Amino acid sequence: MDDPSVEAFFSTLRAANPHPVTELAYSSVFELLAAVLLSAQATDVSVNKATRALFVAAPTPQRMLALGVAGIEQHIQRIGLYRSKARHLHETCRILVEEHGGRVPAQREALERLPGVGRKTANVVLNCAFGEETMAVDTHIFRVSNRTGLAPGKDTWAVEQGLLARVPAAYRQHAHHWLILHGRYVCQARKPACEACSVSRWCDSAPTMALHHSGSA
Repeated sequence: MDDPSVEAFFSTLRAANPHPVTELAYSSVFELLAAVLLSAQATDVSVNKATRALFVAAPTPQRMLALGVAGIEQHIQRIGLYRSKARHLHETCRILVEEHGGRVPAQREALERLPGVGRKTANVVLNCAFGEETMAVDTHIFRVSNRTGLAPGKDTWAVEQGLLARVPAAYRQHAHHWLILHGRYVCQARKPACEACSVSRWCDSAPTMALHHSGSA
């Protein structure tokens, strides 16, 4: 994908969805952090089902801490890896209360020191809560970036750096949301919907349809 194609690619995605947002449900920065922490190897739908009651019971780090690991587990037991996630969330809340006055830090280094919070989670929080131009590379973004030729790379770090270098400034704020949604609903892993893809003309992997109609042979 050449640079003019990158511009057209994102311009098309923006026209279809000018203000993309995460599909995780939250009403505060803390709830966003908790939801993203719980979403590792789980669908947003399953996380939203679990946090609907969890966030009513414990909408702050202080109340989540008081709920205890066992209490958190009861709310999230249908989410994959729920036991380790409950421990991580509980310990994260302890650190937030003891070291950050119960507030979610806006610094990458501080976020990545929280249990269960890796670079991707920190990128989501920095982008959605604090407006930073980050690229939270999940399986969808990794696939789309490699398949389209937008930012090919062998690991998430390479793809992230490639995206930061190639995505035009005008689209950087929302780029990771457009790519996640595109990978989730159009450029799917097993059966990409190339025939319905609005950006297939700029994709390095899209099948060439011109001159291949049944009557052209």
